[in-house]
Amino acid sequence: QVQLVESGGGLVQPGGSLRLSCTASGTIFIMYAMGWYRQTPGKQRELVAIISNGDNINYADSVKGRFTISRDNAKNTVYLQMNSLKADDTAVYYCNAKAAARHPIRPDDYWGQGTQVTVSS
Repeated sequence: QVQLVESGGGLVQPGGSLRLSCTASGTIFIMYAMGWYRQTPGKQRELVAIISNGDNINYADSVKGRFTISRDNAKNTVYLQMNSLKADDTAVYYCNAKAAARHPIRPDDYWGQGTQVTVSS
């Protein structure tokens, strides 16, 4: 199994910054991608940013130019630097890993427990 541990959420004023971290542990054959999703009450979980092997990166349109995702492959850790935060960014942020762990090649989705980000004055 793969365990994901997140940190870095909290309360920040509009225009402020936060940095989220997520580290994956367990027996992992191949880590294909790591990323961040977010969810607010009554809404579906949505992609924020994802970084895959070869450093291919995708961002949600709503965070482009404000958020930066990066990854430390040696540590199986992904970071999300969030700048110019807005009230609309308030959500529970979930770390996601697409990893081959139960099978040497086939990936499964793994999720962290979620960390609350609140943007409010």
